[in-house]
Amino acid sequence: MTSTKKDPVIVVLQLTGGNDYFNTLIPYNDPLYYDNRPIVKYEREDIIKIDDTYGLMPSMGGIKELYDQGNVAIVNGVGYKDSPRSHFRSMDIWHTCEPDKVGTEGWAGRVAREMDPSKENVLTAINFGHGLPRALAVPGVPVAAIADLSTYGLLTGISDTSQRAKALDLFSRMYSPTVGGSFVTDYLRSTGIDAMVGADIVKVAPELYSSNVEYPNSPIAMHLRDIAQVYFADLGTRIFYTQHASFDTHAGEMAGHPMLWKDVSDGISAFFQDLKEHDAGDNVIMYLFSEFGRRVHDNGSGTDHGAAGASFFIGNQVKGGLYGEYPSAKSEDLEQGDLVPNWDFRSDYTAIVEDWLGMDASPIVNGKFEKMAILK
Repeated sequence: MTSTKKDPVIVVLQLTGGNDYFNTLIPYNDPLYYDNRPIVKYEREDIIKIDDTYGLMPSMGGIKELYDQGNVAIVNGVGYKDSPRSHFRSMDIWHTCEPDKVGTEGWAGRVAREMDPSKENVLTAINFGHGLPRALAVPGVPVAAIADLSTYGLLTGISDTSQRAKALDLFSRMYSPTVGGSFVTDYLRSTGIDAMVGADIVKVAPELYSSNVEYPNSPIAMHLRDIAQVYFADLGTRIFYTQHASFDTHAGEMAGHPMLWKDVSDGISAFFQDLKEHDAGDNVIMYLFSEFGRRVHDNGSGTDHGAAGASFFIGNQVKGGLYGEYPSAKSEDLEQGDLVPNWDFRSDYTAIVEDWLGMDASPIVNGKFEKMAILK
């Protein structure tokens, strides 16, 4: 019997800058929350309650609706041991699964290579945004980097010479200091032609797209709409990657952080409405992460770099709810004033790779890690 079920697809949404976990999933009945947040906090009556203990910040209504449908899993205490609290190094660790050395291959790029070792589809993986996340960078693995689908400009296939030069320069400056110029050169040489082929293919997606869903006017919502367009065009893309910034809320957090989450939450809501309208949501899950959380005690205007954070799994095939243990906020349990991670991020990846994509996670995440039964 012929199966009509489509291959599973993963959408990764990176919350760049270090999302404030303590002000995202809020332990609103814990007096330590209010003791540590004299300024940078939400009042109990404004928090969106999800149970008798925890709630979401007020601007996450779109995600709360999906949570109520049983389609959002929130994982507590995610991170890794001995966080360096450096944006670049921490994101590099998340991207390469190499906490003890500088890695040269991204985990999602490894997945793409395993999915399509012969490079039969140059659009197996696509990043929506400027530059290219290290998570997708593996020499010999073509990845389209699309800033705006309406112009279908790719990293190595941008028609305008100056734009292409800027994109290549951005990639080089991001990675040369840690992995060396030879890596960057080899990567661009090995993927350039394939990416240009991808540019010609992906431009058909907007022409095929039709939807009654109105996306918000925000950068992340536009990226999610672009993802939907390419996904609906059935071009064989299995890995979609995008990011929203900046969650680096050292100052003015109570003004900036809610807007960041409103953009993310409302964009995600529109994206999953779009999938539902097209009856196309059963083979898509979304994964949200940030490179670290923030300091438990506020600094009077914002919060400084921390350690433990939360991750989110969203989709029809997600078993919704809260997972793991919220780290203790007692002063004696903190490390350098931070919530301590109790769940390795590579365990999340293991669940995605094994339970969703049906692959062996060990060579992808560099080891064997416990996983939770988050996916149906």
